Amino acid sequence: MSAEIKASPQNSGKGNKKPVLLSKIEGYSDDINQAVIIPGKDGVISVSDDKSVRVWLRRDSGQYWPSICQYLPSGGTSVHYNVSTKQVYIGLENGTVCEFSLSDDCNTLTHNRDMLAHTARVCDVLFSLEHAWVLSISHDKTFHFYDSHTGRSIGNFLANAWCVALVFDSLSKHAFVGDYLGQISMLKLDKNPHNAVTFVTSLKGHEGSIRCLAWDSHRELLFSGSFDQSIVVWDIGGKKGTAYELQGHHSKVTGLVYSAETNTLISGGEDAAIVFWDMAAQRKETPPWVESDQCQLCKRPFFWNLRAMMDQKQFGLRQHHCRACGRAVCDKCSGARSTLPVLGFEFPVRLCQACNAHVQDLDRTPLASFHDSKHSIVYTHLDETRKLLLTVGQDRPGSRTPLASFHDSKHSIVYTHLDETRKLLLTTPPWVESDQCQLCKRPFFWNLRAMMDQKQFGLRQHHCRACGRAVCDKCSGARSTLPVLGFEFPVRLCQACNAHVQDLE
Repeated sequence: MSAEIKASPQNSGKGNKKPVLLSKIEGYSDDINQAVIIPGKDGVISVSDDKSVRVWLRRDSGQYWPSICQYLPSGGTSVHYNVSTKQVYIGLENGTVCEFSLSDDCNTLTHNRDMLAHTARVCDVLFSLEHAWVLSISHDKTFHFYDSHTGRSIGNFLANAWCVALVFDSLSKHAFVGDYLGQISMLKLDKNPHNAVTFVTSLKGHEGSIRCLAWDSHRELLFSGSFDQSIVVWDIGGKKGTAYELQGHHSKVTGLVYSAETNTLISGGEDAAIVFWDMAAQRKETPPWVESDQCQLCKRPFFWNLRAMMDQKQFGLRQHHCRACGRAVCDKCSGARSTLPVLGFEFPVRLCQACNAHVQDLDRTPLASFHDSKHSIVYTHLDETRKLLLTVGQDRPGSRTPLASFHDSKHSIVYTHLDETRKLLLTTPPWVESDQCQLCKRPFFWNLRAMMDQKQFGLRQHHCRACGRAVCDKCSGARSTLPVLGFEFPVRLCQACNAHVQDLE
């Protein structure tokens, strides 16, 4: 989907940018991973799991048609285009980074070289014209950067998990690598092969995997979007460790682009929302959450505070947190809801009674505008000069497709690649609910009577993905993939199932 960002005719004030749909590009029956706008031309370059790279040009009819359809050795997973050199860098599923040259008329794509950078899927690739570097990250947990003239490796860095997002500041030579564990590694790069990559620090603020990063080179702000539905703004230039959150999505944040001209952050997510954040507005850092054994207002104990529960002869309550002050409170003392744009909360959030009394007097004018993209977004790209926004996504409720709808696609499962010859998956077992571990018989934390009888603390309940039993952590320490149940990554197994799962295919 390509959209023009412009102010409404009747109100040209700040915050009234409304994306207008210009065109849709259709024609894929497989997953599209990334696409970029060709600056200065009505064109788009896209890469797909069908192993093709396509260059789409707008014709006189107003529709986009492919001028190039070239097939790669493996599925294309990322793409970067440099308008000055007219070079196209494409990351592949097999870990290779390919360099191509695009002709002036966008009708010829010439292969220059292959860089055997990684051993697994390349998640992102960038080119720095100032330093003549090619930077890439992969599921093999590594970051590499290469000399674009010779294709030789200059340096690399090994992360703790899959590397999934990358931005680079050419002025300070700092690279930021987001990983699957929700951490961002800040790296200092240099041409000196003996000290090519220096680890600076690790930024931790997300509870889910990092999905996308964006960079404001003027104010030195880093923006990170995550599977935890939040965006964190990191003040790198201030050197004070300041960070605040932006809460405006109901699902995973999968696309971030920053417009320096309008001082606007644009985010997209799987909830099909495009959000324009006014970054000129002053926001405050979100307060840290306080941990307590009792509600800090009414003093009633939380459910793990057994001594206080017995002394007061009452059941424990669930702990919540006020988003304005961070207090640990119970549900009764935090029943109020309100937006807090100055703290980044554009949707109503939980407030304690003390904060709700004075929040009503604050200015709660929204600092972001929300728009429906009509499809679940997986990637975004911005041509700031022409004010064009491109999104790659999945139609609702259909398949993942490029730049908008493709209603005839047979693929209907996001991030799951199934062909027509694959065997049917077995049904995942339902989860059993129990008051005690079904293997060791120790009680869970809400089974107060059994905890008192056995004179021991209760355990947290987990579930075996193979049989659905309710088990404790000690009885479900094993991990294994279960492709026949649809689990392609290692999942929790109980001791009973782990014994025979090893014999399965």
